[in-house]
Amino acid sequence: MMKKTLLAVSAAAMMVAGAAKADYKPLEKDPEVINFGIIATESTSNLKDQWLPLLADMEKSIGMPVKAFFAPDYAGVIEAMRFGKVHVAWFGNKSGMEAVDRSGGEVFVQTSKADGSQGYYSHVITNVKNTNINKLEDIFKCDKSLNFGIGDPNSTSGFLVPSYYVFAQNNVDPKKCFKTVRNANHETNLMATANNQVDVAANNSEQIGRTKLKDPAAAAKIKVIWTSPLIPSDPMVYRKDMSKELKSKIKAFFLGYGRMGDTEHATKVLRGISDGQGYFMESNNTQLYPIRQLALFKNKLKIESSDAMSAAEKADKVAAIDSQLAELDVLVKHQ
Repeated sequence: MMKKTLLAVSAAAMMVAGAAKADYKPLEKDPEVINFGIIATESTSNLKDQWLPLLADMEKSIGMPVKAFFAPDYAGVIEAMRFGKVHVAWFGNKSGMEAVDRSGGEVFVQTSKADGSQGYYSHVITNVKNTNINKLEDIFKCDKSLNFGIGDPNSTSGFLVPSYYVFAQNNVDPKKCFKTVRNANHETNLMATANNQVDVAANNSEQIGRTKLKDPAAAAKIKVIWTSPLIPSDPMVYRKDMSKELKSKIKAFFLGYGRMGDTEHATKVLRGISDGQGYFMESNNTQLYPIRQLALFKNKLKIESSDAMSAAEKADKVAAIDSQLAELDVLVKHQ
């Protein structure tokens, strides 16, 4: 019975993985320099302040050069990993999913908070002085009078989560509802809201927490009008076709960081990342299952509300999504 269950789970895993085209460029050998990708949640200068101390410690630990790789958007890091220009990267769950599906990536650890907790929240925010907007329903007048700031298309909290929970579940098309819909990183969207450059924006609890630490005056200018369910902590992803020895060294560094060696120094470095990170925790590709479900649910709702397809075409597409959701349900129950 156990053997049959494991075979069913394995088959479901292969079907879900097979839904994405693995067209990444294989590595010919292990890299001589590890290029570490950092997604564009903030300005590059801010991200350097946070991550370069950790990368310097990683370089000493694994005994080879580690260089930071920055791109203007999340897709830049995903594509760089796909073509072997990035070997390890910090992603959000949505971008991590893309890296696993398209770039030969593999989740190996995930972040945590300083208090040991895991996960964070997507928010919708507005300026604290905007007395006309106090709850989500207040932005759904859809008279094209409001400017909305949304995140990078590969952002979990800035795009996928609000796209599903805020818009798809309320049958709202942002492009038809708002005067403008502007894509930007979390930092830019928060500051634009604080400075009344956009009326409403998607954001997350980590960016708000970091702004409270770095720019409390700006943080005091925003208010949260919606909070999502808990989102899994960010995954760290490496190229799965690196040697087991190199991957083991990298994974050992992350799992030992703050737990072994100069723990005081490492803890200080971690506290300087985002809104204050804790230790890295063991993880794997299964942490992406809820995000896969969310993406499929979003697509299903979009198809069901479409006027551009016939009833038969809708039924076929919805059936295909339901099949994928059923496969994921098996995986979630047996992980």
